[in-house]
Amino acid sequence: YDEIILPQRQTKKSAGYDFYLPYDIVFEKGKVTTVYTGIKAQMEEDEFLGIFVRSSIGIKKGLNLANEVAIIDGDYYNNSSNEGHIMLAIRNLNSFDVELKKGDRIAQGIFMKYFVTCDDNTTETRMGGLGSTNK
Repeated sequence: YDEIILPQRQTKKSAGYDFYLPYDIVFEKGKVTTVYTGIKAQMEEDEFLGIFVRSSIGIKKGLNLANEVAIIDGDYYNNSSNEGHIMLAIRNLNSFDVELKKGDRIAQGIFMKYFVTCDDNTTETRMGGLGSTNK
């Protein structure tokens, strides 16, 4: 974890924090590969982190998120399944493998506020990690 580059905004008006690859990786043609980022994000009670593939990765490299947009809920942080470690499921849409290097920017995370309805009475607590909101 000593060599992980923390997500950063590139300009003062950038909405997204770029996620960097922590290792070299080959995305096999037509397959989904899980990228372990080594990153966790703590959020306020009414926030989530939306993660999107960077446009250059989608347009130039033919890669996208298998779930299109990753929604990292505030209670994902420090959950019992994986401690809130953010993972990205990247799909290679090409008919050839794509190789990216450690330090390449692959995705961007944008912190967003959300609202709940006035009749929302949910009191459940997250018990699962990636891809689940188990109760």
